[in-house]
Amino acid sequence: MEDNIEIKKAVLTENALKVLERRYLAKDGKGAIIETPDGLFRRVARTISAPDQTYGCSNEEIKETEEQFYRMMTDLQFMPNSPTLMNAGRPLGQLSACFVLPIDDSMDSIFTAVKNTALIHKSGGGTGFAFTRLRPQNSVVASTSGVASGPISFMKVINAATEAVKQGGTRRGANMGILRVDHPDILTFINCKDDLSELTNFNISVAITDAFMTAVEQDIDYDLIDPRTEKPFMRDGKAAQLSARTVYKQIIDHAHATGEPGVMFIDRMNGQNPVTKVGLYESTNPCGEQPLLPYESCNLGSINLQKMLKAVVDPGNTTSMYKYEVDWDLLDETTEKAVHFLDNVIEANRYPLPEIDAMTKSNRKIGLGVMGWADMLICLGLKYSSPEAYDLADKIMSRMKEVGHKTSVDLAKKRNPFPLWEKSSFYEDGNGPRMRNSTVTTIAPTGTISIISGCSSGIEPLFAVSFTRTVMDNTKMLEVNPYFEDIAKKRGFYSVDLMERIAAAGSILEFDEIPNDIKEIFVTSHDVSPEDHVRMQAVWQKHTDNAVSKTINLPHDATVDDVSKAYSVAYQLDCKGVTVYRDGCRADQVLSTSGSAKKADSEEKKPKTIKRERPEDLTGVTTKIKTGYGNLYVTINSIDGNPFEVFAQIGKSGHSTMADTEAICRLISLALRSGIPVGNIVNQIKGIGGSSPVFGNGGLISSIPDAIAQVLHRRFGNGRIIAHDLDISNEFCPDCGARVEHESGCVVCRGCGYSKC
Repeated sequence: MEDNIEIKKAVLTENALKVLERRYLAKDGKGAIIETPDGLFRRVARTISAPDQTYGCSNEEIKETEEQFYRMMTDLQFMPNSPTLMNAGRPLGQLSACFVLPIDDSMDSIFTAVKNTALIHKSGGGTGFAFTRLRPQNSVVASTSGVASGPISFMKVINAATEAVKQGGTRRGANMGILRVDHPDILTFINCKDDLSELTNFNISVAITDAFMTAVEQDIDYDLIDPRTEKPFMRDGKAAQLSARTVYKQIIDHAHATGEPGVMFIDRMNGQNPVTKVGLYESTNPCGEQPLLPYESCNLGSINLQKMLKAVVDPGNTTSMYKYEVDWDLLDETTEKAVHFLDNVIEANRYPLPEIDAMTKSNRKIGLGVMGWADMLICLGLKYSSPEAYDLADKIMSRMKEVGHKTSVDLAKKRNPFPLWEKSSFYEDGNGPRMRNSTVTTIAPTGTISIISGCSSGIEPLFAVSFTRTVMDNTKMLEVNPYFEDIAKKRGFYSVDLMERIAAAGSILEFDEIPNDIKEIFVTSHDVSPEDHVRMQAVWQKHTDNAVSKTINLPHDATVDDVSKAYSVAYQLDCKGVTVYRDGCRADQVLSTSGSAKKADSEEKKPKTIKRERPEDLTGVTTKIKTGYGNLYVTINSIDGNPFEVFAQIGKSGHSTMADTEAICRLISLALRSGIPVGNIVNQIKGIGGSSPVFGNGGLISSIPDAIAQVLHRRFGNGRIIAHDLDISNEFCPDCGARVEHESGCVVCRGCGYSKC
């Protein structure tokens, strides 16, 4: 077998290779890549098969398992979550993406959580928190005779800690903040991300109870609950109440405006919690699909449904060379191997905290999901929101759950059930299925691993049929869905001009030259109605142990009523949560919440300023800042404490780079001497992507213009490093400028692989 190990190599797209090179492949101390993609898959397979030795497997059996795991990944049939790909077999060894940390109403608990958050983010994981146990703002603190600052203030502390770890050059951290709808500070929480420059490392969701939804339906007030006493919260001598419909409308209005808060139906989540005798769910991971108990983690992986097809030659088929069918045997086989893989991850993992190690191994949660769903439907000729598609989703997920649970039972026969099995819903007076894992299935977002696998993301529709990608020399390349390109050429309507117009439009529905049967199959996110998005989520949720990550993507002109309908349908169809995103909403919100739009309008009405002449003598300060092109020396000369002109000198980078740098500085100087506010200049040039982004001076430096923006901002802005997250709110990737996809609180760029939750 050794002689054949490297014969089967992964067939990866150019984009997949770039993503692997940027984020996943091992590098030496100088940043040079020292690993191939197949070497990565071999490293992961070897590390994850090794725990079989603990359960009495022979070396030959372990080697066979390693080969199975390796081929699953090189065949692009299955991918584990990113930390496993990055860290398996390497010194860090932390393999989980999802964690939940407890926060109780004490300074000791709060700042223990801050410390633990930093350790988890440093290891590459994301964290979820329930802030419901914290006393509301302005409550009396008996020990100090002071007043409490409330949950939002401590969210800001955790956000700052996350920012500090991110600025240290490690993987960007992500948090989920959750508050129950009956907490006294719920209205403040709903509003807490109105200013998108705040809480930039948090997604937020409201934990909604069945009682609250009943109150909404009946249009009645509901009690707010004091988290310390778990009794009605008293205000001015009487129980405090809010109008359920008013609160619900605020949630919907804000979701329409910014995409947040999302909602999680907390009673429904706990209704399917297999270990309620151990604890109740209060929070989820940052993307919302994985409810966890405090100190639990979960290891996720996804099957590529695009690869779960078999082709039958059909010369009479006019849309393609092949007629495809679902390969149910391959799906079963891949599910069995994937469950084995994910159970082994629990053993191979090096957890960031001993409490997480103990709790994870007590319940042994795993989360097997899917990606490539849109690709599968296209190959089968099925419309995304058709009865046939819903029926197929039901069959696939029910099959995966059945096979996954059987595999977990088979593993338990050899390895014992999870330690808290007798406290679980599976235990029935000594009987019941002896599960190895308390949960088996989860539908997670699959941003970067779907790029590596060359397939569509999760259970989402296509994000685009055609789009423009920026390559390393900043030239634009047209990317066309390979299935669409193949069919367009076979049907005779392909042209580069058409593909470019489709990329600009974002949808093919309005193009008369495209046949109607093709329009039905190649739908994008915005072609699907809010109700149909939710119906698809509900079908997958029906057979999923944990929850389903699915963004209800809406067009920019979607109304508040559209959002309200999506939330209502999600509750009616037994979803465990829902997230909406209206295209471009955050770009609008940045203007409306900051007041900059009105200010800009008033500035435009003022007479244009005349360029000031330069005095003979000026004083300035020179700052050295690291860039991907070498050290950049930025000199800013000032008058009366205000910047007047900028010069910059770059090291040994060639005449073109020096010329570009000089041109940028001349234009900035012209703008400053013409009275343009420095903040406007910074906003224009910050985050401009380049071919060699680096971490330096405490943050990400994307390019030479971005480096100059950093210096201007620190000296004449707020003195802090620029958070590039605001560039994401404008819908474009800060690295390459392509449009980003929004996925359950995350953004993913298919142009270059950038991602952030």
